[in-house]
Amino acid sequence: MMELSDEILTEISYVQMSKYRIKVMKSLDGDVKIPSVISKDSGIKTNHISKILSELKAHELVECINPEFRKGRLYRLTDKGDIIIKNLE
Repeated sequence: MMELSDEILTEISYVQMSKYRIKVMKSLDGDVKIPSVISKDSGIKTNHISKILSELKAHELVECINPEFRKGRLYRLTDKGDIIIKNLE
């Protein structure tokens, strides 16, 4: 197992503090999805999904690949988010 930086360990801890964050990250693992699909996958109400996505975006764990769209925004994990999800278990 590779040595994880303090920054990565801090982010893992940040994600683990919220089961919602964990569910959203897992839903996006290896996938690109719109919020309503993330909502269905994770069982979290859509209005919560937007808030969680904003938080994860602020931590550079997820990114929106079409931010100019008002509806149907696509989200995916960043490289950093990928590292976090692989080390969550």
